[in-house]
Amino acid sequence: MATTGDRSPAVTVSALASLDFALDRGSPVPLYYQLAQQLEAAIEHGLLAPGNLLGNEVDLSVRLGLSRPTVRQAIQSLVDKGLLVRRRGVGTQVVHSQVKRPLELSSLYDDLEAAGQGPTTQVLRLEREPAATDVAAALGIAEGAEVTVLERLRHTHGQPVAFLCNYLPAALIDLDTARLESTGLYRMMRSAGITLHSARQSIGARTAGAEEAALLDEEEGAALLTMQRTAYDDTGRAVEYGTHVYRATRYAFDFQLLVRP
Repeated sequence: MATTGDRSPAVTVSALASLDFALDRGSPVPLYYQLAQQLEAAIEHGLLAPGNLLGNEVDLSVRLGLSRPTVRQAIQSLVDKGLLVRRRGVGTQVVHSQVKRPLELSSLYDDLEAAGQGPTTQVLRLEREPAATDVAAALGIAEGAEVTVLERLRHTHGQPVAFLCNYLPAALIDLDTARLESTGLYRMMRSAGITLHSARQSIGARTAGAEEAALLDEEEGAALLTMQRTAYDDTGRAVEYGTHVYRATRYAFDFQLLVRP
């Protein structure tokens, strides 16, 4: 795909007009799906940036030699994914790319930064409390032992993408709000000499309650991805237990599956 080199939100139909769509009319893959995949790739790689307008469906259908329903179906599939939005009086506009995070022991902040997603953090809570039963079990400490509780809201491109809750043994590391809002927790742990070695992680899904919906700018009952992780250092000590929720419209885990010999 080609790009104009101008990725500012002011770019309108010219940004889309400069892209080279390769549609295989002999393929069993539906044309709307081919177009949707190529538009999604352009968004993911920054060729179509947040704020860019797609222009008129009629113009695009004429240019590509596709029917208007085919173009409309492609665009609607990306609207359903939350990558595009139809605005009255404005047109169809790029909102953001979906965060695709590799399933490995890494910091969400580092992953977002590496992907050019412009992460920002709002610390909602940083205090100490006695460990509840589930937290104590995850960290391998006595129930009621003191832990540091950290709650954060992570944003990309000014939009909330995840609510993060982490528990750490109280004596492990001193945390402060200013640093937590300028960098990632794992980066701070590494700077303190903690070597992260492995983790146990489970991924699930559920619907948003009223409080989570308000934090994540979603409707109550919207789908959320969930993740629980216990991270261990190179001595086998549990150093962090996290329970996180992510907007399903903005976030996906990326797996690589290998065949076992």
